[in-house]
Amino acid sequence: MIRTGSCLCGAVSYRTTGPLRDLAACHCGQCRKQSGHFYVATDSADSDLEIEGGDALTWYEASSEAKRGFCSNCGSAMFWKSNGTDKTSILLGSMDSPTGLTLDRHIFVDDKGDYYAIPDDHLSFPQDDHDDPRPPRK
Repeated sequence: MIRTGSCLCGAVSYRTTGPLRDLAACHCGQCRKQSGHFYVATDSADSDLEIEGGDALTWYEASSEAKRGFCSNCGSAMFWKSNGTDKTSILLGSMDSPTGLTLDRHIFVDDKGDYYAIPDDHLSFPQDDHDDPRPPRK
């Protein structure tokens, strides 16, 4: 399935052509600081992701482990990428509907804001989901 998305002003757009991971809601402090709430993201193999308007795409090294991609014109947060991987996380707020994706899990719930509750109907992980007992997603 082909999926598309863009920033608010349209300067940066993307297209995915391969399978995407089920959605994860990240409640870490960095995601909340950058977006104003928590992130919901999927990920795409870099070989399946085409980005246009790269001159407006700015990457911020948020830590020694990862960087965050956003539009330098309108400020839309769009991507998250762990160093040394061949996948890029895509923030669902930037994706055009219909996505065909569903929320699957919550991560970094120990860091969540004190102003909301996390529903019990999804898996939740205190930090990342590396301890997910399910087989890897394809």
